[in-house]
Amino acid sequence: MTIRVLVADDQELVRTGLRTILDAQDGIEVVGEAVDGQEAVSLARSLRPDVCLFDIRMPRVDGLEATRLLAGPGVENPMSVVVITTFDLDEYVYAALRAGARGFLLKDAGSALLAQAIRAAADGEALIAPKVTVRLLEAFVHQEQRLPLAPAQPIEPLTSREEDVLATVARGLSNLEIASELHITLSTVKTHLTSLMTKLGVRNRVEIAIWALGRRRNN
Repeated sequence: MTIRVLVADDQELVRTGLRTILDAQDGIEVVGEAVDGQEAVSLARSLRPDVCLFDIRMPRVDGLEATRLLAGPGVENPMSVVVITTFDLDEYVYAALRAGARGFLLKDAGSALLAQAIRAAADGEALIAPKVTVRLLEAFVHQEQRLPLAPAQPIEPLTSREEDVLATVARGLSNLEIASELHITLSTVKTHLTSLMTKLGVRNRVEIAIWALGRRRNN
């Protein structure tokens, strides 16, 4: 199944580069381009792509607001959005995830990581550039304004294997890395992640990690 992607960036050269990289990937196709956030929201609602790839700094409506309108809290049938930017700023990461983004990448991420983020978002997962992942998660638990966290206790007790997976997610490991470290299959990793999201009352792996770090701080 081909993953359909909408790209939004106010620089034509960047849009062309992203399209070239993504169209060269197996199973990924760019189905639309937008020059600003307002056009991006309109195109996304009409095309219903599997993943939206948005720059942050765009005219009229920026990428963060476009993300909130398409994937934010309270949005019916939210879309999967990956935010990409030149600027490695924590406040951008926080704002993007609070707006509902499923990924955060820097423009120097490279084709492999870009494709991985697109596939992760299409699969309902979240991926943050490795260089900011651990820094981001550690910082989140010290912020006064954080993503909505789970209740103090899980809805149901976690199994020992779910605790293992929880710890690896908090370290910023990918599904492949978790499978390798715990000697389990990728499908088993995904099953545990789904169970964790249900028990913790969170939406994605980023919030799983934030919940784990918050619990660690409070213990």
